[in-house]
Amino acid sequence: MAKPGARERITLACSECKQRNYNTKKNKMHTPEKVELSKFCKFCNKHTIHRETK
Repeated sequence: MAKPGARERITLACSECKQRNYNTKKNKMHTPEKVELSKFCKFCNKHTIHRETK
């Protein structure tokens, strides 16, 4: 059975304008480092790197 509490909710913030645009979940056991994804920022109107924030 799966362990309870393995997944944690995280917020992704744009690296250029610092707006928090996306919410997602990640498994802390498999990816202990901070997540960086290329996503579209509607405030910058372009694709930018979004980093995990608390």
